[in-house]
Amino acid sequence: MTKEGQIFIAARGGRGGWGNVHFATATHQTPYESKKGTPGEEKVIKMEMQMIADVGIIGLPNAGKSTLLSHISNARPKIANYPFTTLAPNLGVVKVDNDFSFIAADIPGLIEGASQGKGLGDKFLKHVQRTNLLVHLIDINSLDPAKDYKIIRQELKKFDANLAKKKEIVAFNKIETIDEESIKYQVSSIKTVTRKKPFLISSAIGKGIKELLYRIKKEL
Repeated sequence: MTKEGQIFIAARGGRGGWGNVHFATATHQTPYESKKGTPGEEKVIKMEMQMIADVGIIGLPNAGKSTLLSHISNARPKIANYPFTTLAPNLGVVKVDNDFSFIAADIPGLIEGASQGKGLGDKFLKHVQRTNLLVHLIDINSLDPAKDYKIIRQELKKFDANLAKKKEIVAFNKIETIDEESIKYQVSSIKTVTRKKPFLISSAIGKGIKELLYRIKKEL
């Protein structure tokens, strides 16, 4: 169900019976008779919820997705310095300016093999399907950011080829933790696969966030 007001009939109810009033007559005003109705249908239905968000924040575990969401919105996801801190998607409303806001979803960390159920698996990949834009977050301290990027892209494509076609913004996070020369090296590395310059942000201290938000606004 994807539209407001959409109706789905899961099962039909039975027909009502007759109460004692149906058996009343002029000479029999208080009857005790009744007639049972027919039973309704019984079904067991499994339903899955797909979260609706404008922007999906994706990336490997510990890329800083939850920290970013907590910085740009009022959402308060659990944050810790170890993988798989986020065990369920978190939603936050992000106000860019007086005229524009959007809903962002922090998608739990994906790993290689997620499309086949590894790590937190494809349980959360479905939530990416209904987003309009992806923000692909990469830890700038990664030993191989290009590989990290490819892992997520491959898992998206394996799960649903259309996911790999979604609009995407790539951003390096945690830039406050390394020097300028190292940043330049990492940017050069990631550009070999993305063919475009990534955004440089620090979710911890807020550096580069404003520029990222206005780019998101432009893409949406």
